[in-house]
Amino acid sequence: MAPAPDDGAAGLSDDSPTPAAKEAPHYHGHRDRLREKFAAPGGEALPDYEQLELVLFRAIPRRDVKPLAKALVARFGSFAEVVSAEPARLMEVEGVSAGVAGDLKVIEAAARRLTRGALRERDLLNSWGALQDYLRTTMAFAPREEFRILFLDKRNHLIADEVQGRGTVDHTPVYPREVARRALELSATAIILAHNHPSGDPAPSAADVAMTREIVSVLAPLKIVVHDHVILGRNGHASLKGLKLI
Repeated sequence: MAPAPDDGAAGLSDDSPTPAAKEAPHYHGHRDRLREKFAAPGGEALPDYEQLELVLFRAIPRRDVKPLAKALVARFGSFAEVVSAEPARLMEVEGVSAGVAGDLKVIEAAARRLTRGALRERDLLNSWGALQDYLRTTMAFAPREEFRILFLDKRNHLIADEVQGRGTVDHTPVYPREVARRALELSATAIILAHNHPSGDPAPSAADVAMTREIVSVLAPLKIVVHDHVILGRNGHASLKGLKLI
């Protein structure tokens, strides 16, 4: 009997799946497809979890990161809240190592630097959109209250941007005379106050209004103007000047 022809396929037909194809994970090619989607027109409108996947690709090179990205968004609420979360809280989510948390904090730092750069050498009173973007990026998702002061020169250009205090989830101590002392040290002629409400609601409290008015009264004899007090929350921002509360 003539031997069967040797097709070199060990009994596999030409269209049988190769061993490599059989072993390919279900997400094979997903990364390339997502990168192409991001690069296409309108790619910046990716859902939060897909944007997070793109960040996680480098930190976790050989694993399906979609479940982790979705878990992070479910835990913290949004892309912005994920990258703003404290490293210890991020690492409470299974699959987030110290390296992954560190990469996420690099993204946060880059976002802050970009928005801060938009304020450089600009009249802040004519750049409220850029200022709000910066304050939101910097403060809106912080887990505790922070009280920040932007010190301005006579052209309303930024001299310094300083956090004057960090407090609890609903209170930060502020000392008007310390605000005045620092403004004089920097030769500032005006300031903009800002703080966040970790609760998410930016509506000013009675204490916020009273504290702001006290700072205004302390600075007025020194010819230093309080242009505004902006309160940031996850759900937006409030301007005491816009609300005619100062």
